[in-house]
Amino acid sequence: MIDATYGIDSPKQISNAAIRMRQTVMTSELAPHAMLDLFETWSATLGSPDTADIPGVAFLRMWLRRATLEPIITRELGPGALHSKWMEDGRARLKAFPLGVIGHWPAGNVEIQPVLSMTCALLGGNACLVRIPSALVGQTQRLLEKMVQSDTDRILEQRVFACAFDHDRQDLQEAMAQAVDGAMIWGGAEAVSKVRSLPFHYWARLAVFGPRISVAAMDADTWCNAQERKSWCQRMARDVWQFDQQACSSPQVLFIERKEGHCPTEFLQDLREAFEAENRLHPRQTIEAGMTTAICQARASWLWGNTGNRALFPLSPDWTILFGSAIEMPKPTQGRTLTVLEVDDLLDPVSQFDGTVQTLGLGIKDVEKEDKLAVAAARRGVDRVVKLGRMHVFAAPWDGVDLIRPMVRMVRQVRSSE
Repeated sequence: MIDATYGIDSPKQISNAAIRMRQTVMTSELAPHAMLDLFETWSATLGSPDTADIPGVAFLRMWLRRATLEPIITRELGPGALHSKWMEDGRARLKAFPLGVIGHWPAGNVEIQPVLSMTCALLGGNACLVRIPSALVGQTQRLLEKMVQSDTDRILEQRVFACAFDHDRQDLQEAMAQAVDGAMIWGGAEAVSKVRSLPFHYWARLAVFGPRISVAAMDADTWCNAQERKSWCQRMARDVWQFDQQACSSPQVLFIERKEGHCPTEFLQDLREAFEAENRLHPRQTIEAGMTTAICQARASWLWGNTGNRALFPLSPDWTILFGSAIEMPKPTQGRTLTVLEVDDLLDPVSQFDGTVQTLGLGIKDVEKEDKLAVAAARRGVDRVVKLGRMHVFAAPWDGVDLIRPMVRMVRQVRSSE
């Protein structure tokens, strides 16, 4: 049975699990198509009421489907990879082989991330040693229980070891690092730096997904179009609500292009209605005192800081829209707080990007303008340019890198008879 409890209390437990799993990887091949069959079954089980309330589970279900993953595997590993076939490369041939045991250090602010990270390594035929953040033990346990139910042939029981322990247990952190052949590391700057400083073997491959922020933009023809505007506002609200705006793909700022003779008042009202509707559908269950304070301070400082600024919000801290004019991004508040900034040219704020922006969500009517924005954003460090409403869709590449290939070895063979 896969363990996701606080039962891990010694480095030996971790090292023994890694030894066992590495032996499984070395002695038995697991083709991606077989893993996809299991994932399809797992995806179907996640629609039950006991997991439906986990934030992001709808995206997880889509991610686990064959239609999502087959194209990614083929693109990253080659056309024969689904069935573990060799791929011809001139006089040689290539085939993906697993690294071995992959360690996963997911962030603690995205409920489905431990599982998402794990699936990327499993698709490469690897085994997974996953540290579950303390705040996500309950949710992850429920997701893993569904996986175990789907694993009728007990394939994953031999390839997954999910454990939870306090992040201050340096001995256990070091044991994980010394036990793995590769690692996928997610989180904020401090957390990522701490994990990267662990004593990994020199051959271990590290895939690091550090702290990023995301923004959105609409051209004037989009937000001024009364017939389509409500739909775009609904997309914007959905992107803000997912993961309570804490994910790296969460929009913190929306830039709108100024248009002569058009006031954004009606647009802001439609956006407000979209926020209210999303809040009714997905009300906040709890909120930390620190977040409530940050939201109240953001509202007050925004209104006091400039007489031209406006703000829309309920009496509660459920959501906040801050409106003004600037090309610089303010410090993110999160907690469903969206800053809407009016600019003369959308290229102006893009020119201020400094590599910290991960995703640019767009609502642009002019195709040529959108292409220019995409190129400009890419040159300034943006890794994903997508349509509003799809900012959180987990797909490769992510943060500019593949998700499966970094955790495999592409073995090249040239026959001696050649």
